[in-house]
Amino acid sequence: MLVAFDPGRNLGVAFVSETGELLRHEVVSLVDLGRLELSAALTVLVGDGTGSAAVVAALRGRGLEPVLVPEEGTTLEARALYFADHPPKGLGRLVPPGLRTTPVAIDDYAAYAVALRWLAGRAAGEEREGAPPG
Repeated sequence: MLVAFDPGRNLGVAFVSETGELLRHEVVSLVDLGRLELSAALTVLVGDGTGSAAVVAALRGRGLEPVLVPEEGTTLEARALYFADHPPKGLGRLVPPGLRTTPVAIDDYAAYAVALRWLAGRAAGEEREGAPPG
């Protein structure tokens, strides 16, 4: 299992299966990071943007070694992931996707986007390794 973090003003956390299924997600503060149950068996991912140094330091303080993942564009991906899970209803369906606003913080979905990005990069690397020499 993976646990991904999207650092920033809020700390998004997403627990994700190896197949990319979102198992649990929440938005916490850096102070709340200490209450999360994180085992050494988890793959720990942290988006490399603003606030990542503090999150990495806190995780290392717990004996974990996080992997930094490029997070450019994850906010837009998070919006799409949020609306895939919570499709607009009523007149909200008529609002173009680019103009829709979320009623809650979506840092947890940004963390999910970080995990999906890492999984996609790993899969692409495995495909290249298995490809015949060209």
